[in-house]
Amino acid sequence: MKKLKQRDTAQSIAARSKSVWRQAAAVLVCGALLPASSLTAQDFSDVTIDTVPVAGNVSMLIGQGGNIGVSAGPDGVLIIDDQFAPLAGQIRTALAALGSDVPQFLLNTHFHGDHTGGNAEFGTESVIVAHENVRVRLLSGDAPAQALPVVTYDDDVALHFNNEEITLIHMPRGHTDTDSVVMFADSNVIHMGDHFFNGGFPFVDLGSGGTVQGYVNNLELVLSWIDDDTSVIPGHGQLATKADLLEFYNMIRATSTDIRVMKSQGMSKEAIVEQGLDPMYESWGQGFINEQAWIETVFDSYPR
Repeated sequence: MKKLKQRDTAQSIAARSKSVWRQAAAVLVCGALLPASSLTAQDFSDVTIDTVPVAGNVSMLIGQGGNIGVSAGPDGVLIIDDQFAPLAGQIRTALAALGSDVPQFLLNTHFHGDHTGGNAEFGTESVIVAHENVRVRLLSGDAPAQALPVVTYDDDVALHFNNEEITLIHMPRGHTDTDSVVMFADSNVIHMGDHFFNGGFPFVDLGSGGTVQGYVNNLELVLSWIDDDTSVIPGHGQLATKADLLEFYNMIRATSTDIRVMKSQGMSKEAIVEQGLDPMYESWGQGFINEQAWIETVFDSYPR
């Protein structure tokens, strides 16, 4: 299972992925923090779904919200996450081109609406699998019964589908308290969910059980599991490699350490924001989470 072949994607798709990652910032806030009903007024009609071949049976769909992983093969179609509810039609069209617009399984990496918004649509015909806390948090919101996971687990669970083992592994108290990564053993692919914002500071949802230290710990585990040839699907951003994930991890570790040191020296949150981080990290603040938000997250995540 730990031995997860990298396939290059077209430059045009990669460039569009980076653009979508930045354009989606405002929508992502809504998807992460508001119930699905709050998104009904938003216009998703111009969103297109691009398909990026990854490796083996696995592809990645880029649209609006979290990246979707797809396994398509002799057993049918399995998807990881489903973006926003209004995009279900576009997603089905993209899936049909891969073999079927009716997924047999739907895996949720966590509970945020930009990753589970389509559950109510797909859950009428797909088996939804997720960590037990996903079900708990969706139940506490306004999710209908058909949007809830029907197969849950505490630590990990394996599915045998399309001639390979697909394992969901819980990542405790990282992005939230609901997260999992999904490993495709034979295709050598991992879907990171929101434990990877490729090219940007991460969103750590402190109000939903997330912690910066847990996020760091979880990344260290994943990096120990994968190899240099592993294809890494991020929750947001373009298809990546282990080297990209390592760069992301190094940024988080370095900046969070700097912020904690300043805090230990008695600097207030406001003073650290005013001073800012090393200019070398400026590009990381151009996505969903800017530098100020990242400083505030780290400051609040660690006790004095």
